[in-house]
Amino acid sequence: MPDITIPNQKVVEKTIKSVFELLFPTTHSFTDTEIESNRKDLQDQILEILSGMTDNKEEVTRQFFNNLKNIKKVLLKDAGFILESDPAAKQLIEVIAIYPGFFAIFCYRIANSLAKSSIPLLPRMITEYAHKVTGIDIHPLAEIGSPLSIDHGTGIVIGETTIIGNNVKLYQGVTLGALSVDKKKASKKRHPTIEDNVILYAGCTILGGETVVGRNSIIGGNVWLTESIAPFSVVYHKSEIIVKNQNGFQEPINFII
Repeated sequence: MPDITIPNQKVVEKTIKSVFELLFPTTHSFTDTEIESNRKDLQDQILEILSGMTDNKEEVTRQFFNNLKNIKKVLLKDAGFILESDPAAKQLIEVIAIYPGFFAIFCYRIANSLAKSSIPLLPRMITEYAHKVTGIDIHPLAEIGSPLSIDHGTGIVIGETTIIGNNVKLYQGVTLGALSVDKKKASKKRHPTIEDNVILYAGCTILGGETVVGRNSIIGGNVWLTESIAPFSVVYHKSEIIVKNQNGFQEPINFII
């Protein structure tokens, strides 16, 4: 493996913020001249980051900027889907400027674009930045359709070989993981497939490369799933909650806090 110069994490984070501001200038109305100047500065930043990571930094940078227009279209679909899915969201700019789920999706789509160009390390640095600031951990090589809605999002984990279809909604604490962390399985599909129009509620865990959640299914909160389910299924965890009046209630001898 050729020597790779790992870019400074702070520089990477600053660059990702600049990409976001270029695509979604939420705090300032830039003139055409300012936009072109910002674009040129950003190109220089990316070229510098890539200089120790690939011999094709100019071509990768050119492809990256050519892809930005399509990435923005996909992200606007994601933002619109979040707005449509969340009753608390009042307008699109709120989702784009404030929602951590949208920022995590943005970082994933940027990182995924670079990962497809076989750039080492940098895609993971980008998604780990999102992980740090949002609590949402998405591997850049996961295959995720559009639109995608992440509501709240804290604690979500989406593994490397996960496949997610279109119109999928995820809530906080969802894990799309592997049944085993055996290093020998690194080249195999280890994470589940989530088909179109699926809702994954808070705290559910879905494991295994052969596990498929069929389209139009709903997975309830705290469900632990390691086998495939058919389309149009509803899977839920049933727990018993007992409510009693305190009057005349004798504390059981095994009641321990």
